[in-house]
Amino acid sequence: MLKKLFQSLRPPVRRTQHQRTTPEVLNSGQHSLQRSQFSRHAVSIVERLQNAGYQAYLVGGCVRDMLLNITPKDFDVATSATPEQVRAEFRNARVIGRRFKLVHIHFGREIIEVATFRANHPQDDEEEDSNQSSRNEAGRILRDNVYGTLEDDAQRRDFTINALYYDPVSERILDYANGVHDIRNHLIRLIGDPRQRYQEDPVRMLRAVRFAAKLDFGIEKHTAAPIRELAPLLREIPSARLFEETLKLFLSGHAADTFEMLVDLELFDPLFPASALALEHRPTYTHTLISEALRNTDLRIKQGKPVTPAFLFAALLWPALPARVLRLQERGMPPIPAMQEGAHELIAEQCQRIAIPKRFTIPIREIWDMQERLPRRSGKRADLLLDNPRFRAGYDFLLLRESAGEDTDGLGEWWTDYQDANESGRRDMIRDLGSKGDDSGAPRKRRRTGTKRKRAGDSQDFGE
Repeated sequence: MLKKLFQSLRPPVRRTQHQRTTPEVLNSGQHSLQRSQFSRHAVSIVERLQNAGYQAYLVGGCVRDMLLNITPKDFDVATSATPEQVRAEFRNARVIGRRFKLVHIHFGREIIEVATFRANHPQDDEEEDSNQSSRNEAGRILRDNVYGTLEDDAQRRDFTINALYYDPVSERILDYANGVHDIRNHLIRLIGDPRQRYQEDPVRMLRAVRFAAKLDFGIEKHTAAPIRELAPLLREIPSARLFEETLKLFLSGHAADTFEMLVDLELFDPLFPASALALEHRPTYTHTLISEALRNTDLRIKQGKPVTPAFLFAALLWPALPARVLRLQERGMPPIPAMQEGAHELIAEQCQRIAIPKRFTIPIREIWDMQERLPRRSGKRADLLLDNPRFRAGYDFLLLRESAGEDTDGLGEWWTDYQDANESGRRDMIRDLGSKGDDSGAPRKRRRTGTKRKRAGDSQDFGE
């Protein structure tokens, strides 16, 4: 992992090499790219914009990934045309965004993103037009619609490996920041001064980790050096944006490596403060549970199986929950209400950092709630739990806890056997629990006088 984080033994390329105003031009014989490899819709957009008199190129991740023989997930275009000019050329285009205005051109399910060349922001606050650009006191860019030339755009990009422009008409690559060199040397390197670039947009620290994990690259030492000190700047990023960035981090198929790097660079704390505290107090258990969950996630993505963010966040946050539940129980609260109250508090706090939508927070709480219900198997409870739509997720989560070393007294194995058993076998298993006096913590029903008995189907008693 240290090899992936830092390749400090390699002498850094001098920064003056990244301030070029003329690119290194790689002709078709000097690289492996062919226009037929790219989206035909993206190529047609470039051609149409060029025919209309604008500069236009395929840019960024699609060029980088093609050079690495990776299939790009999308194709982006950079152009000298303004968003309004692009919109005028394409009837199927829509201008989006305020902080960073873009154009999305729709071709059925495929969307090609077109961005106008950006320039550096004015250094003098008096020259800054708030409608085009603005920063906060810490230097973070709040609005970025200062348009410029192709050369300006190359210097405004974050990493050298993303500052590559491919012209599918001439089949040339324009390299303004030695990006091809860094691709060949497997290095993530920021363009410009790292401290200033992170202050402009702290999310770049997360992007450095994401690209390093995805591409199996090292982070160049000057690029990595300020990250630990500047990591707290992530607390200023809107929680909705951090939710999207977190999904990119952990749903790219390299979540396990990403987690290791986030922890090492002290970026995990500003994202998941309660879990970072649990990692400090119970390092072995917390690290094992989260790592195992992320490895399973990576495997499912590799196998083309669906992955739900709810299960992912449930695992990332779980290590912070038991201590809260225990404190509530010590105050006299019964186990299930204590679980529900602890879950509510933890998720509310987490959403201050990462705005997890309700469509995910509800199943997170249901998965956790199931952990308190699964030990309660007497009578008809086991069959009722088996029919619960959240049973499978709760059962998988129970196995995850056990794989992290949590002692559940064989509960996971019991539920595995119960699912495989026939009706007679299941009844025997329930009777065995009763003969062993295994009430599994469930309180006994108390007969109440003066109350009308509930009709079957009105509600289910899962214990208090």
